[in-house]
Amino acid sequence: MKVLRISSIAFLLVSFFSASLMAQCETWNNSPKKEEAENAHVLYRGVVKGKDATELESLGAEEFNLAYNNWKKAYDIAPAADGQRPSHYSDGRNLLKVKYKRATDEAEKKELAARILELYDQQAQCYENEAYLMGRKAFDMFYMPEYGYRQETYDALKKALELGGNDSEYILLEPMAQILVYFYKSGKVDQVEAQKVYTQLEKIADYNIENNERFSEYYESAKARMSSQFNEIEDEVFDCAYFKKKLLPQYEENPNDLEVVKYVYVKLRQQGCDTTEAVVAELKATYESLAKSINDSLEVVRRQNNPCYDASQLQQEGEYSRALQRYEECLEVTTDADARAQVYYSIASIKLYRQNNTGGAVSAARQAASLKSGWGRPYILIGDAYAKMGRACDDWTSRLAVLAAIEKYAYARSIDPEAADDANKRIGQYSDAIPARQDGFMRGLKEGQSVSVGCGIGETVKLRFKD
Repeated sequence: MKVLRISSIAFLLVSFFSASLMAQCETWNNSPKKEEAENAHVLYRGVVKGKDATELESLGAEEFNLAYNNWKKAYDIAPAADGQRPSHYSDGRNLLKVKYKRATDEAEKKELAARILELYDQQAQCYENEAYLMGRKAFDMFYMPEYGYRQETYDALKKALELGGNDSEYILLEPMAQILVYFYKSGKVDQVEAQKVYTQLEKIADYNIENNERFSEYYESAKARMSSQFNEIEDEVFDCAYFKKKLLPQYEENPNDLEVVKYVYVKLRQQGCDTTEAVVAELKATYESLAKSINDSLEVVRRQNNPCYDASQLQQEGEYSRALQRYEECLEVTTDADARAQVYYSIASIKLYRQNNTGGAVSAARQAASLKSGWGRPYILIGDAYAKMGRACDDWTSRLAVLAAIEKYAYARSIDPEAADDANKRIGQYSDAIPARQDGFMRGLKEGQSVSVGCGIGETVKLRFKD
């Protein structure tokens, strides 16, 4: 008895759905209202034929109502028209979209939205072409606030892509990418799902770019837009393999473009690509080679156009005569006092330590000191010059030269704490070389007496003795 009851329920359900399907697929062929349905069909088709929903929006109220009311009459009698054309479903959707757009009541809009989607389902059941219709339905859902970024919209888009495969329309690519990014960021899909769906989108786009002559450009544009949407999460979703596939073609097309090579190499490194892998190692070598070549070219231009920079480089390279020449050119274009002081110091350094031109070194060091107060380094150099000049003099003058040098070192540390260590070191080195008391006594000189230093130094020092 129980089995019989269950079987009866099952039979009733099957009968209900079969009757429902037959009702929505009913034609006017055997209808007693055939003539009424055909007349209504002709009347509304005369208005809507060849027009999409956007064009129907421009109809006046009277003309639109004529079309809508006759469509509804024809549809109510025979949803599937004569069984040879799905126009009652497709025209109905367009007319309902106009009513949807014009409606201001939220409840009414929700009801109209559901009715539009229902007509997609009915057409698919009665006239097949499910993949195409599912795609159009999902597309409409995405742009309806009543559905938008919701699970049922995502499911509809996903089903449309599964049914359509490579035949899926390009209009589905960007909406699916947008909702996929939203679902991933909100935790509704995981990394595996995001990878799977986006890879599917790319395959559909690439297939049609290559094989769909009529719509190839549309798929290419859609792919660019969906890629732009997905950029926000692709670093999290995909690994090295994906980025190699995506970026290596860019490198292969532009192997001499430093910016492209740098971007591809850095991106692959960031995505965990093995740096010992041949293609990544090649990228690294190419990047370094291009960077060096460009930097070398820029360096040449910089040195040609900037005598101050060129002079400092020449000094480091040991080209001292050329460096002095460029430093003189640098002074011609430099007005900042501190910068000019540094140039004069560099000139003094070359002349003293590299060319043994003590007189020129002292002159340049004095220029440097005059331009920058509180700087002890030029006075240390002058002290070094005096000590060096004294070596070519007699013993007494040489010792007086050391006193002159020590006075410069002492002055340097008194005005510049940063020069104190070097100054103290030199004072310690030369302390034993100052005059002996006996030598001063023999010349009738006393400690503290001012003495002129000859041998080209031209300074006056206060005499002091080492004992």
